[in-house]
Amino acid sequence: MESYKEQFIDFMVESDVLKFGDFTLKSGRKSPFFMNAGGYVTGSQLKKLGEYYAKAIHDKYGDDFDVLFGPAYKGIPLSVVTAIAYSELYGKEIRYCSDRKEEKDHGADKGSFLGSKLKDGDRVVMIEDVTTSGKSMEETVPKVKGAADVTIVGLMVSLDRMEVGKGGVKCALDEVKELYGFETNAIVTMAEVTEHLHNRECNGKVVIDDTIKAAIDAYYEQYGAKA
Repeated sequence: MESYKEQFIDFMVESDVLKFGDFTLKSGRKSPFFMNAGGYVTGSQLKKLGEYYAKAIHDKYGDDFDVLFGPAYKGIPLSVVTAIAYSELYGKEIRYCSDRKEEKDHGADKGSFLGSKLKDGDRVVMIEDVTTSGKSMEETVPKVKGAADVTIVGLMVSLDRMEVGKGGVKCALDEVKELYGFETNAIVTMAEVTEHLHNRECNGKVVIDDTIKAAIDAYYEQYGAKA
């Protein structure tokens, strides 16, 4: 596993963004782990988060893109901090763009988008926190495609939960890839998280002991996506 991935896993735990225990998800599923990207709140955390996204995007998609698009609301700060990090790490200016939940009908920046306008020929990387159902892409992809003649290069999320999406067979990232035809990737997968943290101390304690590992295994027996 790449070192930035191991560091990112530790970073999620240390930031109290990735937790282990007993959680009820929006879907109603009982999960032994939970990720809340809203837990990144300080300047140093956001700086590091942007750097991890930038490294993963560079690793998977290279430099051949122009815009980072972050769907409202959580995607807005993600696209901003990653664009900053990309400039600092790789010396390339990437524009950021996000959508508005409600269209603005006044002022110089009225319309459906924040940040840079999308232009014909733009190559776009979508950026999100975590995709469990792909629902946000249903709303976002038509907006992006309708704004200009752009190419969506791919999607990057922070964590692939590796559980079945709406179709009940494939994970949400694979469903998005199949539906829209662009690549989908995550900084880390839950398999990588489990491998890295099992019976290993992080932030002063073991967060995935044998009991939690057994609960994760049982969860994937029920909800894990088929390879």
